[in-house]
Amino acid sequence: MTTKQRYEHIIAWFNKNVPVAETELAYTDPFGLLVAVILSAQCTDKRVNMITPRLLADFPTAEVMAASNHEVIFDYIRSISYPNNKAKHLVGMAQKLMSDFNGIVPDDIDKLQTLPGVGRKTANVIASVIFNKPTMAVDTHVFRVSERLGLTTGSKNPLQTERELMKYIPAELIPKAHHWLILHGRYVCIARKPKCEACGLTPWCRYWHELNH
Repeated sequence: MTTKQRYEHIIAWFNKNVPVAETELAYTDPFGLLVAVILSAQCTDKRVNMITPRLLADFPTAEVMAASNHEVIFDYIRSISYPNNKAKHLVGMAQKLMSDFNGIVPDDIDKLQTLPGVGRKTANVIASVIFNKPTMAVDTHVFRVSERLGLTTGSKNPLQTERELMKYIPAELIPKAHHWLILHGRYVCIARKPKCEACGLTPWCRYWHELNH
């Protein structure tokens, strides 16, 4: 089976079996999602969703958050991983949005990455989820699942994985494919003991094939 065929089979399976795939982060607008994605680094979406309603009720816009300080924000997010750093990032991000972008979340990857707390992965998530751009955010789930399935081979880093996936997945499917891989990694192809017996992708999975031959 060629790499191209593997992609075609796996994409077809996801299209049929997971027609709707979206972020599990709760948000109502671009600023809210940006806040949630910054908070989600090394933290579960579930935990982030417990924190953002109160935080965003009191700081609903970049303008309001920019006028605050990290000690105040810290109190809202203290139960999350790395609250001190993230509080500083959120205030810095809001201030930069105000000073450089009139308080509006930009749709450009490079501009997004000028915001404190926003790396390539976060920028890709925003561009994909909010602006439906063909950007592939590679987190630990995407990295692991792509390698196990055989969509990538010996990827050294997320950027390499991103480029490989972008090469084979049709542009219009990339925003959805990002969520396919994340959700598959979160619930089926889990890190320690993948649930292969419950997985519909085993006919085309390199990991399964190597395990059973």
